Amino acid sequence: MKNYLSILFILSLSFNSFVFAQESEEEASEVTTVEALLALVKQGRTKEQTENTKREARFMANKNKQAQMLAEEKAELKRQEDEADRLEAIYKKNEEEVRIAEEAYQKELGSLVEIFGHLQSSAGEAAVQFSGSLTSAQYGPERVTFLNELTGKMSETTELPTMEEIRKLWGLLTEEIAASGQVVSYEAVVVDVDGASSTCNVTRAGLFNAVCDGKYLEYVAASGKYAFLPRQPAGRYTKTARNIEKAEVGEQVKFGIDPTGPTGGSLLANLIQTPSLAERAAQGREVGYAIIFVGIIGIALAFWKLYSLYRLGRAVRAQASSKALDVRNPLGRVLKVGEDNFKKDIDTLELKLAEAIMAERPSIERGISAVRIISVVAPLAGLLGTVTGMIVTFQMITLYGTGDPKLMAGGISQALVTTVLGLLVAIPTTLLHSFTASSAKGIISVLEEQSTGILAERAEGS
Repeated sequence: MKNYLSILFILSLSFNSFVFAQESEEEASEVTTVEALLALVKQGRTKEQTENTKREARFMANKNKQAQMLAEEKAELKRQEDEADRLEAIYKKNEEEVRIAEEAYQKELGSLVEIFGHLQSSAGEAAVQFSGSLTSAQYGPERVTFLNELTGKMSETTELPTMEEIRKLWGLLTEEIAASGQVVSYEAVVVDVDGASSTCNVTRAGLFNAVCDGKYLEYVAASGKYAFLPRQPAGRYTKTARNIEKAEVGEQVKFGIDPTGPTGGSLLANLIQTPSLAERAAQGREVGYAIIFVGIIGIALAFWKLYSLYRLGRAVRAQASSKALDVRNPLGRVLKVGEDNFKKDIDTLELKLAEAIMAERPSIERGISAVRIISVVAPLAGLLGTVTGMIVTFQMITLYGTGDPKLMAGGISQALVTTVLGLLVAIPTTLLHSFTASSAKGIISVLEEQSTGILAERAEGS
């Protein structure tokens, strides 16, 4: 019985929490008996029936209203469908009118389509040419802006170019053609090698080259300014550049022009890619510098020896044609020995003369052997540089592979430059050694010839 009452009590509490949530806690706390619980249940059922009745009434009222709303929506849908049909008819009518107008437009346009196509291509090509032309710094970037706008306008095929635009295009092309045959001077901003900008009096020779202060310029399209070439051509060309700047109107002067076209001297601009003689020598690194140093010493020594032998030969030839002895030259000293020992026997005289000639030989041949050694060592040093350069190249290949040839260029340059330097030193030093050796041999031959004459004279006297 107690369990039954407990269950009923729990059910009553649950029923109260869902159905009678608006009742206060005081009313729920009064339920202490079964009779009170049954009364409470009956009361809740009565309230629920009343609430359901109200809900049914509200539902019936809304049902009638919903039918009315549905009818209104159907009417609105019908109106919208009629409006869509009307707009579709208007669209088809307009589309037909556009087609007829397009046909009439194409018929009226006729052969002008081809003409406008040529205008568009001409404007595009002119824009590309003007953007890199030397005249752009003189006439400004407005030409390129106009040509780009005209090209874009004609590419849309919705608007025709005006006669004013066509005349302006023709005028710009004519202006550029005329500028290709003019030599003019004007003030312009020039960028120096260090990046500083300054105003300079620029002289432009057609579309080929522009110069300022005796230096050649290039046109930088990105900045719209002239810039000095990082490396100028040979002096004979820069001299002509100064001549054209100083020339008067109508005066004819020689001027070195780059014939590579209207880009402003791409051939001159490529000079920065060509290393100078000093830069080529620097590519040989330590071995190259050593070869150059040794070569300078060898060539200087050879020329000094040639000069001294030339003076010595003149003194010997003068002594040979003179009867007065001069001990300041080798032949005079040899003749003095022959004169001092002329009365002795022939063997003694021969030995004395041979000894005198042998004493003169070292001074005559001094330095010739050094030139010969340099002529032999120079190509060997070049071969050493070649081997070390190839070692460097193979090291680069081992580390980085063969994907980038620039990584191997240093070793290859060293290998080739040192070989060239070795040959450049060996060839002249070999020739100079031959000349010095033959000159020294000629002087010694004169000494031997004169000593033989002394011996012959002594033999005849005996």
